[in-house]
Amino acid sequence: MSWNDFRRRQQAIQTVLDDASRNPSEALTHVPAPFLDATDALRALQYKWTQQLTGRIGVALAETDDTPHADRVQAVTAAWRRTAEANPVLRDLLDRHESDPVLRSDMAREHRLLAVAAGLAEHTEPVDDVARVGRAFRQLVRITPEPSPQCIGGRLRKLIPSF
Repeated sequence: MSWNDFRRRQQAIQTVLDDASRNPSEALTHVPAPFLDATDALRALQYKWTQQLTGRIGVALAETDDTPHADRVQAVTAAWRRTAEANPVLRDLLDRHESDPVLRSDMAREHRLLAVAAGLAEHTEPVDDVARVGRAFRQLVRITPEPSPQCIGGRLRKLIPSF
């Protein structure tokens, strides 16, 4: 991919996000070039989210490693929330299409990332189990009030034996 191609894709992604910001229910009905269709654009949007989330998780875990008694669950929770706060239209658009089969493997990958990064699962465990733990973690992050990451960890630790 050339720099021109990269810039065109970035501009197209921004166009999709601008359209979604103005009219969320109509998002992805008119997909700009160079995207071939809504599926292609949706994958690019998920990739954008994953890049930003992965970067924030990496920074959060590096800071956690430097802090005695730091909590990985709290660090990953904060990283997910910061990413969502920095990208509300992107997060909303992905949430609206979460059940789309095209995102199934990307969502499972994100769930596994969250579970392993938070220290709730190991990468050597069965991938479906790790994804289930990550999905539960993400759901708790989304429904738990902001200032309470310890609550998320406590709830997850109660759930994990049931997986």
